[in-house]
Amino acid sequence: QVQLVESGGGLAQPGGSLRLSCTASGFTFSNSAMSWARQAHGKGLEWVSGIYSDGSFTDYADSVKGRFTISRDNAKNTVYLQMNSLKPEDTALYFCAAAGYKDYVYLDGMEYWGKGTLVTVSS
Repeated sequence: QVQLVESGGGLAQPGGSLRLSCTASGFTFSNSAMSWARQAHGKGLEWVSGIYSDGSFTDYADSVKGRFTISRDNAKNTVYLQMNSLKPEDTALYFCAAAGYKDYVYLDGMEYWGKGTLVTVSS
């Protein structure tokens, strides 16, 4: 049974940092590109970042470029999202997703999804 479990969400102040983690099981993690997406209240799903299965390529939405960093540890079946310089507009439910490909990181390639972790940025 495939499982993606996100953690690390919470309340942060503007300008602060959070680190999200997503631990996977039930499939061969090292064969899957991974991505993060988010959904703010009342808005659609927004792709945030993605990383190839071997970590050789990463990409970011313009809205987070230079502030967020995606990484992965295939030995731990875990993907991370380091979020710095947080803004109130980063407030959203953040989802981890696994692709059906080694080298495609965008929403239409995602096959499995976690249930999300809530990030709130507020003073």
